[in-house]
Amino acid sequence: MRASNLRLILCMAPLLLFLQTEAQTKRTVSAKEAVELALQQVNDLKNLKLDYEAQRAKNKEIEGSAYPQISGTISTQHFFAIPTQVLPDFISPSVYGVLNKEGVKDGNGNTIQMPTSFGSIPAQFGVPWQASAGFTVQQLLFQADVFVGLKARKTAMDYASANIRVGEDKIRENVLNAYYAVLVAQKQQYFVNESKKRLEKLLHDITEMYKNGFVEKLDIEKTQVSLNNLTTTKAQLDNLLQIGYGNLKLQMGIPQADTLELTTPLSPSEVKEEILSDESFRYEDRNEILALNKVKKLLELDIQRNQLGRIPTIAAYWNYSRNALRQDFNFFKSGAAYPWFPTSIVGVNINVPIFSGFARDQKIKQAKIALEKHNNTINTVQQSIDLQKLAAKKNLITNVEQMDAAEKNMQLAQNVYNTTKKKYEQGIGSSFEVLTADTELQTAQGNYFSALYNAVLAKIAYMRALGKLN
Repeated sequence: MRASNLRLILCMAPLLLFLQTEAQTKRTVSAKEAVELALQQVNDLKNLKLDYEAQRAKNKEIEGSAYPQISGTISTQHFFAIPTQVLPDFISPSVYGVLNKEGVKDGNGNTIQMPTSFGSIPAQFGVPWQASAGFTVQQLLFQADVFVGLKARKTAMDYASANIRVGEDKIRENVLNAYYAVLVAQKQQYFVNESKKRLEKLLHDITEMYKNGFVEKLDIEKTQVSLNNLTTTKAQLDNLLQIGYGNLKLQMGIPQADTLELTTPLSPSEVKEEILSDESFRYEDRNEILALNKVKKLLELDIQRNQLGRIPTIAAYWNYSRNALRQDFNFFKSGAAYPWFPTSIVGVNINVPIFSGFARDQKIKQAKIALEKHNNTINTVQQSIDLQKLAAKKNLITNVEQMDAAEKNMQLAQNVYNTTKKKYEQGIGSSFEVLTADTELQTAQGNYFSALYNAVLAKIAYMRALGKLN
């Protein structure tokens, strides 16, 4: 039994290793590659693409309404009781007329006279078994809904396509924000680790000096407190970095089990590049406006559809069928004794709307109101875009200035720390001064990376506002 289990485990091991490898994919991606992967993986965008395909199918459905419609019917029925109809007695008048003319006498010897009333005769027409088979061809010549629907096909597809591009813009923004958040956190993690190494070395040096009686125990305790605080900061930063990776994976639409390696460098100079003038900006650069313009076109076509509702609907048709009338169920027999009687009809139906109780006029009015409301929506969105551009540009300029100031301050803090540490190593400075300089350097580094991240976000928001986030 144990040998059997061992063989099973050995056989399954390669499969388990393969599944584990499949479940944990390592991805090395630049910012551009992360966006491209997200555009393939994110489910919201997949749904927008499915909406595009659904609209394509809807267009095919509308096109199908303009093609000939062919249908066939086969039916059979059996009358347990053939329907009875009551007819005027058309036989008795003829009989009485002949008898009277010939002078035929009744039982009393009198000439038979024409009665004043003859009554009616019950009669049954038909046979117990009937069957029919045939087909009908209908061709729509004009109908307002179909006519406008055919005109709206391209606009509807353009609207679905614009929605996809709007979704892609949102994905680009979300992925880039998450990507650069991880890069900034990585840089912060690196500098925190460097600070931790410095404090650990300082603690070791002070401890040795304390053993030789050159410093007080208080110096060791102060350094240990700073190291403990930095260790806590490092743990918090490590946790935030893992959350940042998780958010990036979510925005990219990949499993959380995957591992990521980011290759795009975090360059402050790139933030300052391509700060475009918005003088050449057009509202159509924003895919949201393109989508709204397509909706406007569809609403205009809806008005036209309601207006064309006054025009008659015209359709041609052709029907061909064969019918069999039998005393018994013998429809599968052939020959002259079992005929099928043909019927063929061709015609045109014209449905002329004459009066709809003013309902059509009200539908046209509603469609025009919907268009006017949509124009107001477009104006509101354009005003919102104007504000986005203004705010994004101001924020970018402000954050770049803050980033430059924070970078200079970080360099200054680094110089202060280097000088203080050198004086300490020469014996003309105290450990407290080194701790203070190190703390100020950590603060300056934190402020710089916070300013850098804000500048990156501001750059992304600025490019998004201009519709240039590619």
